[in-house]
Amino acid sequence: MPSNQPIVLLKELDGTRFLPIWVGAVEATAIAFAQQGLEAQRPLTHDLIRDLLDRVDITLTSVHITEIKEGVFYADLLLRNSEGALEPLSVRPSDAIAVALRTKSNILVNSDLLDEVGIDIPEQVTNEASAAGDQELEAFREFLDGINPEDFAG
Repeated sequence: MPSNQPIVLLKELDGTRFLPIWVGAVEATAIAFAQQGLEAQRPLTHDLIRDLLDRVDITLTSVHITEIKEGVFYADLLLRNSEGALEPLSVRPSDAIAVALRTKSNILVNSDLLDEVGIDIPEQVTNEASAAGDQELEAFREFLDGINPEDFAG
């Protein structure tokens, strides 16, 4: 990205929309480590959270990216223990994603949020699109196809 700030792109499972979330370099590194299955010599914060949840017998059932206010995304961790669901825990989306990847938990996005700020990248461009629009779309597709976890390393 022009600002050289890392971005996470969440893609809807059965659709063509992406949710772009800009994240900090440390969080991007933590996400990339989890995507690659790497473990640091000493536990990173998100590894610690995973281990702590396991130690106290709490399960992260899912992460919900819930809203955006003044350009800032918000997320909740949905947790449960042996007695049932716990109160959702508000967290930064980047931290939520990093923990979800480590616990193999679902990452969900509020459909209204995806409608509001999701980017639609259709599989096929209609014939009505302009040549410039086609080129711009193709460039963005190539960008998405070329993203690797290494791109997020700080």
